[in-house]
Amino acid sequence: MVFSMQRPHPARRALGVGLFVAVMGLAGLAHAQGTPIRLLVGFPAGAGSDAIARTLGEKLKDVLGVPVVVENRAGAGGQIAAQALKAAPADGHTLFLSHDHSISILPQVVKNPGFNPATDFVPVAGFATFANVLAVSGGTPAKSIDEYVKWVRTQRGGKETIGIPAPASIPEFLVKMISEKYKIDVQPAPYRGSAPMTADMLGNQITAGIASVPDFIENHKAGKVRIVASIGAKRQAVLPNVPTFTELGFSNLEDLPYYGIFAPVGTPQPIIDKYGDALQKVLAMPDVKQKLTAMGLTVAYEPQGQFAGRVRTYTQTWERIIQSSGFKPL
Repeated sequence: MVFSMQRPHPARRALGVGLFVAVMGLAGLAHAQGTPIRLLVGFPAGAGSDAIARTLGEKLKDVLGVPVVVENRAGAGGQIAAQALKAAPADGHTLFLSHDHSISILPQVVKNPGFNPATDFVPVAGFATFANVLAVSGGTPAKSIDEYVKWVRTQRGGKETIGIPAPASIPEFLVKMISEKYKIDVQPAPYRGSAPMTADMLGNQITAGIASVPDFIENHKAGKVRIVASIGAKRQAVLPNVPTFTELGFSNLEDLPYYGIFAPVGTPQPIIDKYGDALQKVLAMPDVKQKLTAMGLTVAYEPQGQFAGRVRTYTQTWERIIQSSGFKPL
C-alpha cells in the first residue's frame, strides 16, 4: 500500500479527526455517563486483597466520578478472576486488582491457566509491595520459627501441616523450603483463599499458615496469631521485631511480591493513563496511605512502565526457583 503525502481536503481532515476522537473517546463517554467500573478481585470477601480493593475503590469512585464496584471472583488462587478479565471487553470498564500470584506465579504452575498475562493483560500501575509471612496459631506456644520447629519435633513427631491460601503458590514453595532447611516433614494444606485458612488457624484446626502480611496483620496485632518470619531483604516496617527468612538462613527470598492493577489488552492508552493518574491521586491521600500501611503494605505508586518492569523481573526470579524445585505444573 502506498500512502500519499498530499494534504487532505479540509473537510476530509475534519472528518478524520472527528472519527479518531469518537473512537478514542468511547470509553471516556461511557464513564461520563456514569457506567460503573468493575474491579475484579480473585479472593473472597474478608481477605486482604478484598479489603485493599474496597479501600481503593471507594476513593477511585470519588476521583473518577463513576461507581467502582468490587467484584469477588474467588477461587483457584485468582485464576477465575484472571479468566474473567481476559473475557471482558477492552473498553475500560473492567480492571483486575491483583498481587503477584495470579500474574507471575500461577501461569508457571498450572498447565492450562486459561490466560497469558503477557498477551492478554496490560499493567495499569503498581501501588504497593508486601511480604509473605509464616504465622503460628494459638494452638502452639511458639513465638519464633525455631520454637515452632522444636514444637513440631517434640509434640508432632516431626510432622505437621501448614496452611496456604492456594495450591502451587509461593507459600507452598516456602513450606517446602522450611521442610528442607529444618529437616522436618511439614506439608502444605491448600485453602480457597486466606480467609478460610485464617479462620481455621483461629480455631486451632491448623497450627500455622503462610500468607501475606495484610492477611494476618490484624490478628497478629490482637495476639490471636503470631507472625514469626517474613520474606524480603529487610524487616517490614509494620513488623520490626519479626526476622526475615534471609536472616534465618534462607536464600532467594529478597524480592518482594507486588500489588497492582491490570486491564484487558487493547484497552485504549488514554484510559490506562487516566486510571494510573487517578490511582496516583488516591495513594497520595494521607488516610489511604495510613490504612494500607496499617494492613502491612509498603505503599509506592509505580507508573505503567516501571510496574511492568517489576512484574517482569519478579516473574523471572520465581521462574528460576520453581524450575529448580522440580515442581511439575498441575
